Amino acid sequence: MALCRQPQSPNSQSLTVTVTVTEETPKIQEPRLWSADGWTARVVKNEDDDGWAVAMTKDGASEPALIGPWTMGRDKKNPKPLDGNAFSTLVKTAHEFVRRSEQQLHASLHQSIAVAVGERRVTVCLDIVPDDENPSATLSAQDEGGDLLAQARVPPSFKLNRASALAWAEAGFAKPASR
Repeated sequence: MALCRQPQSPNSQSLTVTVTVTEETPKIQEPRLWSADGWTARVVKNEDDDGWAVAMTKDGASEPALIGPWTMGRDKKNPKPLDGNAFSTLVKTAHEFVRRSEQQLHASLHQSIAVAVGERRVTVCLDIVPDDENPSATLSAQDEGGDLLAQARVPPSFKLNRASALAWAEAGFAKPASR
């Protein structure tokens, strides 16, 4: 699998968020609210039905990363209280959900396809830089050794697929027409 060199832009967005905590966040362990290990679990009334839900929020985030159903207690009216095992499972699930979402976003912004052009193999890459005001995208081609063969700006809506990659390479890497 070939990896494309990603163009650096002053507007490029990073998928990694670093949070520096100067003092340790206090642990909260209440029946409907647990906070530890950089996460907060809050059991809330599910507005869609008579049940309960749990919202997992990463420290410093304004919105929950994950919301899921929560178990009713023995009285069938109130939620089951949070405990250590449930909280650990929720943290693991929320962390995995965030990681998969980041991977999916990265994959949609950085695509690559290898095509055969004559006797050589070329990897065509599309790197999209999302920006509310000025989104951009770069189409690039590399040989098997990773050397850059061509690079062109394309609209962020450019669709990279085997046919478009092959057409670009066969056209001598002329700037693709906007669609």
